[in-house]
Amino acid sequence: MSTLHDFEAVTAFGHLPTPDGVDVVGVDLPIGRLTAYRIVPEGESKGTVLIVPGYTGSKEDWRTFLPVLRDAGWSAVAISRRGQADSVAPTDRSEYTLEQEAADVVRVARLLDDGAPVHLIGHSLGGVIVRAAAIQHPSAFRDVTMFCSGPHGWANRKAAERAIVSESCSNRALFDATNPLWAGRPDEELPDDVRMVRERIDHTSVLSVLAGAGILEDPSDTTDALRETGLPTLVAHGVWDAAWPIPWQHDMAERLGADYAVIPESYHGPQVENPLGTVAVFDAFLSEH
Repeated sequence: MSTLHDFEAVTAFGHLPTPDGVDVVGVDLPIGRLTAYRIVPEGESKGTVLIVPGYTGSKEDWRTFLPVLRDAGWSAVAISRRGQADSVAPTDRSEYTLEQEAADVVRVARLLDDGAPVHLIGHSLGGVIVRAAAIQHPSAFRDVTMFCSGPHGWANRKAAERAIVSESCSNRALFDATNPLWAGRPDEELPDDVRMVRERIDHTSVLSVLAGAGILEDPSDTTDALRETGLPTLVAHGVWDAAWPIPWQHDMAERLGADYAVIPESYHGPQVENPLGTVAVFDAFLSEH
């Protein structure tokens, strides 16, 4: 039976309510405190899952999905990475490397399930980070899910975002540029989800955004190194996911010898856009391991 560390409860971030049965907790690491959502099913748990969010994301990307995963019988912790939302935000750009982000994931994993290996899911940039974590310390994990994430980045992929943030020294400028309909409007005029995105980007470190953009532009392909860990892997994405070319994701799955799943009626956030289709894919794969 899986167990979860008795993390300290912390205040929820943003204006949206936390779903029933989802705890908001702090995870203390050498760099400082990360915030996380935690779920535990009412009956016996099938296992423990660690979820890592993507670029400009946070644990809140999994707010509505975690009750669905809990109802399927899983315990889970979904973190906000360093610099995201209300997690610790180092003030030195050198503290946001891929290796350090991956080390955070390994450290969190070691705190879960009495130190036993856990299931690992990484969304988008989070997929790049969990791949690095699995390569660093494969013994910390049972398996790896690359969720809406590809084998490598490419030059100037985030050039526009980097320019906006660098020139303005502000993430709000990035929000306004990518959400012109809502730019400059007061909170009460924004739809709930849009308001949450703005709240989060306002609290996310500019250094985290710039460093994440750099990681997403890195052409290094560590697919072979992940395969050499021997960890079972799943590559899954929405049928209309455009963040990485879908042929790249499919090719990555073949090179990994991984399970491969395309989630219908979804784009780059299937856990929000098609939660039941997503949990079916996750549950089938995780239950095998």
